[in-house]
Amino acid sequence: MNLKSERRGIHVDQSELLCKKGCGYYGNPAWQGFCSKCWREEYHKARQKQIQEDWELAERLQREEEEAYASSQSTQGAQSLTFSKFEEKKTNEKTRKVTTVKKFFTASSRAGAKKALAGKLKAEIQEAKAPSPSIHRQASIETDRVSKEFIEFIRTYQKPGQDIYKQCKLFLDTMSHKRDLSIEEQSECAQDFYQNVADRLQTRWKVPPEKVEKAMDEVEKYIMTRQYKYVFCPETTDDEKKDLAVQKRIRALHWVTPQMLCVPVSEEIPEVSDMVVKAITDIIEMDSKRVPRDKLACITKCSKHIFNAIKITKNEPASADDFLPTLIYIVLKGNPPRLQSNIQYITRFCNPSRLMTGEDGYYFTNLCCAVAFIEKLDAQSLNLSQEDFDRFMTGQTSPKKQESDSFSPDVCLGVKQMCKSLDLLSQLNERQERIVSEAKKLEKDLIDWTDGITKEVEEIVEKYPLEIKPKSQALAAIDSENVENDKLPPPLQPQVYAG
Repeated sequence: MNLKSERRGIHVDQSELLCKKGCGYYGNPAWQGFCSKCWREEYHKARQKQIQEDWELAERLQREEEEAYASSQSTQGAQSLTFSKFEEKKTNEKTRKVTTVKKFFTASSRAGAKKALAGKLKAEIQEAKAPSPSIHRQASIETDRVSKEFIEFIRTYQKPGQDIYKQCKLFLDTMSHKRDLSIEEQSECAQDFYQNVADRLQTRWKVPPEKVEKAMDEVEKYIMTRQYKYVFCPETTDDEKKDLAVQKRIRALHWVTPQMLCVPVSEEIPEVSDMVVKAITDIIEMDSKRVPRDKLACITKCSKHIFNAIKITKNEPASADDFLPTLIYIVLKGNPPRLQSNIQYITRFCNPSRLMTGEDGYYFTNLCCAVAFIEKLDAQSLNLSQEDFDRFMTGQTSPKKQESDSFSPDVCLGVKQMCKSLDLLSQLNERQERIVSEAKKLEKDLIDWTDGITKEVEEIVEKYPLEIKPKSQALAAIDSENVENDKLPPPLQPQVYAG
């Protein structure tokens, strides 16, 4: 079924999705519209045709060689010897080609036969152990282990397990011929394959949803372990360049402290410090995994350690606002290798049902946000001035740390606290000396200001001297003796009235 169209919300006529050969099964665009069985038959015919053409070419070369040897009489003996070697080599080549083709197609042609599942899977294991021309490399120890685990797992599914294994083999063979495709196109093929297998298990085999999810996890583990070498950080992309840029950026931000990011975690608590170390270990371990689901599991374990560290520090459940700054701090402190390549690999080839839902998808989204924040981190994000930020980035200076990094893990907490107190006293002493120096400077400024004012007053007094004039005569009182006031009425006298 064309699940790619259904996933994008496009209605597709079911009749258009049937096998081009008319067998009644659904076709697959990756197999040119044929179902898996018909595609094998068509591929077998094409291979037989190619072998026949090779034989005809060999016969033609033989005739030309015979004519060339017949034309030379002087070296007939040597020519006969050479021709016999050529004929023997040609015969061996024919035999090898026929044996290889039969070996390649015999197990596939018996895929639909009614045989016991155990016997068939055993034959498939023997075939997988031989060098496969479609893969062009020897299976590693881990690949062999994963293949055996996958086969043991699908034994429990019986007939659906047969179908799962057949679909996985066909997908790997198809992808081996699509190495020239871009990584985005290969990712699209993998996503379509996941959807196709899940749909076949649900609709055709009526497998319960919980068993479908478990089966898809095993399918992803099997095919991505075998495809990891070709699709992780391929040379056709700029993933490696982005890895180096992020790594260089994180190294330049080594001076960022938890206080700048408002991280609610106190590493002075031994239990919290252990949680931080475990979180860093998990995020670094992500690069050693091959399966996208295993890489997501590392991110999830790291995030849970972060939540526990916050809970112990604050003595209350952590919130999303506390989690993201702490995750940013863990990434800066751990500097995981090939961080961008791992994120791109998970995005391209992880089962979408796991990536888009659940806690794995949530934690992965937060990791992507943390990396984006680190790439765009500036002075405003850390509440610093641009000058301080530039000095820290260039290494001219660094912010003072709250605690010395020279302590060994065996030093007790009391000694660390004592050293921290001494450091605080030293800072207070420096602050007091700075205050005394400023006070003396202020005293000197006041004295200079007083002397300046006094000098200016003296200059003004000298320029404008004070002149003292004699005292003028006092003015006569109104009721004093004055001849001109004779016509004034006498003053009023108090009178007493008898009541």
